[in-house]
Amino acid sequence: MRVYEKVRTYMANNDLKAANVAKKAGISAESFDAILNGKQTLYPEDLRAICYALNVKPEKFM
Repeated sequence: MRVYEKVRTYMANNDLKAANVAKKAGISAESFDAILNGKQTLYPEDLRAICYALNVKPEKFM
């Protein structure tokens, strides 16, 4: 499973809305949606911001 798929699964399992996570991570909703669907590269700095928004360590998705 790819990192973005793990993030998407984690969000689904925890009833988290993409728009809320994107806002807290400082990523536009459009970019966040593209990342979660594998259409945009998930860069390390984006992963760090997403993990901060989710309050988890990046290793969780590695």
